[in-house]
Amino acid sequence: MKLKQLFKEIDVTWKGSKETDITSMTSNSKSVAPGTLFIARRGKTGDGHRFIAEAISAGALAILTDTYDPFLSVTQVIHPDVNSLEVLLAKRFYHDPAQKLSIFGVTGTSGKTTTTFLMKYLFDQCGLIGTVSWMTGKKVLPASLTTPDFLTLMQLFHEMNSEGCKSVVMEVSSHAIDQGRVKEIEFAAAIYTNLSQDHLDYHHTMEEYAEVKSRLFAHAGISIINGDDPWAPVMISKAKKLLRYGLNREFELFASDLQLTSKGMTFNIHWKQETVSFNTVLIGRFNVYNILAATALALSQGMSLQLIAKKLESFSGVPGRLERVVNPKNLQVFVDYSHKPDALKNVLQTLSELKKGRLITIFGCGGDRDVQKRPQMASISENFSDLTIVTNDNPRSEDPVEIAKQVISGFQKKAYLVELDRKKAIQQALQLAKPDDIILIAGKGHETYQIFSSQTIPFDDREVVKEACRR
Repeated sequence: MKLKQLFKEIDVTWKGSKETDITSMTSNSKSVAPGTLFIARRGKTGDGHRFIAEAISAGALAILTDTYDPFLSVTQVIHPDVNSLEVLLAKRFYHDPAQKLSIFGVTGTSGKTTTTFLMKYLFDQCGLIGTVSWMTGKKVLPASLTTPDFLTLMQLFHEMNSEGCKSVVMEVSSHAIDQGRVKEIEFAAAIYTNLSQDHLDYHHTMEEYAEVKSRLFAHAGISIINGDDPWAPVMISKAKKLLRYGLNREFELFASDLQLTSKGMTFNIHWKQETVSFNTVLIGRFNVYNILAATALALSQGMSLQLIAKKLESFSGVPGRLERVVNPKNLQVFVDYSHKPDALKNVLQTLSELKKGRLITIFGCGGDRDVQKRPQMASISENFSDLTIVTNDNPRSEDPVEIAKQVISGFQKKAYLVELDRKKAIQQALQLAKPDDIILIAGKGHETYQIFSSQTIPFDDREVVKEACRR
């Protein structure tokens, strides 16, 4: 698209050719390719103007900026409020792709990823945007953010249109809501899973955290709410059309007669005058809620309860979510993304109910994140585990030793070890484990890297387990 078409009837100042033909748009200098319009916007913590030279070196043909620079060799489009143009330009460049999709958003502290994967499994021709990956149809892209910026969303929606998608399921983080990344998106349905302590380094209080989450439901076509969650009333207060799910028989959709085992679960789901038995290889009471959330959405879109049960029976799980790691020693090893107190509690409670021997837990806490949860997670692990090995997660810019000290301050007993080398910690657990024991490696789940202050290295808990067992 030519620049003059993109900026038609927008009051901007030009320095360079209006005839420049651009092939992409981005505000992330790392995403610039030859032919790109680079949007140099100013954010709360960063300034895109610092990356203009990098963008030009990568092939940017034009810059949208609020300040003219006489030393730049490319076309400059100047406007006093760059940020205000992004939504309009994104819709114009990608031909407003969201209008052709039914968009379903999932928010909550835990359960977003599993719920969106379940939803995608139920719907044909459906895209997915979330923590693990972005799926635009046949393409699967690594996710850089749980909920990307508006410009990236429009690009992903455009690709979904091109690949024949009719709908998209997406995780919606509290950061994305607060920063306006989804403000211009019309959600056909919004789903609420739960709320527990997380991101208080950003939101400061649970009340503020809940209020931000609740904004998603103010403009959703239908709000699907976990009525059993204590913060549900905050979400319900914003809903225009409501569908509640949970274990309470007063809700529109509820589950009963739960039978939980180490190999899967069976339970009944009740909807209106109908009751259908569900069978799944997923384990844990929290996954009953995830299945209820996905089922509620499918029902709201006209799918029958019988068909939903039949489809979900073959759902095999989500990478890094209570994922069983098959290994040469036939040990019971699970990897899970639980890096928050409530998520860790849910997983450990599930495994402790299923264990025949000991439960050995390996976890650490990420650096540059909420420090209040560190001793809480130690206390939770101690309550359910027979042994805890404290190790590194993604320490980022923090000192791993200081993070570990804050974690172990939450232990009351001495049933823990400290091994900051995560690989050695996993090896140690495998050496200590007996056939009836269960090992949980928590915190990183699907991640295939580890972030330190000076570098990011390849690291996959699952591969470490397999390699250690082979040796």
